[in-house]
Amino acid sequence: MATKFFDAKSLLKPNTNELHIPPIAAMIFTALMVIAVLGALVMDGKVADGWIGAFVIFWLLIGTTILYSMKIASQWEKAVVLRLGKFMGLRGPGLFWIVPLVDAIPTWVDQRVMVTPFAAEKTLTKDTVPVDVDAVLFWVVWDAEKAVLEVEDYRSAIAWAAQTALRDIIGRMMLADILVGRSSLDEELQRVIDERTTPWGVTVQSVEIRDIVIPQDLEDAMSRQAQAERERQARVILGESEEQIAASFSKASEFYINNPTALHLRAMNMLFEGLKEKGALVIVPSSAVDTMNLGGLSGMISLAQQQNNQKDLSNKE
Repeated sequence: MATKFFDAKSLLKPNTNELHIPPIAAMIFTALMVIAVLGALVMDGKVADGWIGAFVIFWLLIGTTILYSMKIASQWEKAVVLRLGKFMGLRGPGLFWIVPLVDAIPTWVDQRVMVTPFAAEKTLTKDTVPVDVDAVLFWVVWDAEKAVLEVEDYRSAIAWAAQTALRDIIGRMMLADILVGRSSLDEELQRVIDERTTPWGVTVQSVEIRDIVIPQDLEDAMSRQAQAERERQARVILGESEEQIAASFSKASEFYINNPTALHLRAMNMLFEGLKEKGALVIVPSSAVDTMNLGGLSGMISLAQQQNNQKDLSNKE
């Protein structure tokens, strides 16, 4: 399996620390600039240049203020507002205003359910077996203030906490428990990660193990072990069947021991069943011939077979 390097920085949202200028603010700014330009063209030659410059600067300041003070947060977003570096509160969803150059929005917190894949590669189990485990973490920010103020980068922190928790739990479990107890492993991971992330305002909804990869040699050995176990079970079942058959024969012998006629009829039926097919050959032990009085009967059957064979040869000629 190719080695993968876990990069928590790749989990950062692309819009972190961006200006987050809404389209409507840009449209208003553009409209005001058009008004300033058209006003300057109209006043050109009629008003002093100083007044024209003041007119343009006035509309430019208004447009710039609207451009940087108007903010719109989506339904699932919370904006963290700092005034001169001090936390002022959360804003959103919807339209809100900030004071340019005084207020700042360092980050926008997404409060939807987030999905973070993480993995533990070449991690030793309790019985010293290296395994590669891939998992998926489902989490949500329930307190945006804590998520921003209590940890530097809550996304990276959650990813690293999940990975270290997975490695720790794998190291405390046997390989067999990991393979057959995925549900218990999921629950234990959720509990451990949630304990670490709750102070950050983040709760873990669920953890799901996607894949568990063991060394190929060990996988082949486990396959052979499973095959041997199935063969052992098959032999045990066959032995139990033989015991039941022997018990049935023992019970049947009790009916024949004092009834030679019934035994003789049973012997005749067995020979008949064996000779129903043309040309069948039945081998009967000599002890059985003496016990079941089959000598005369077998001779008659042999004579009948010889006559049948002679008839077949004459028909062919």
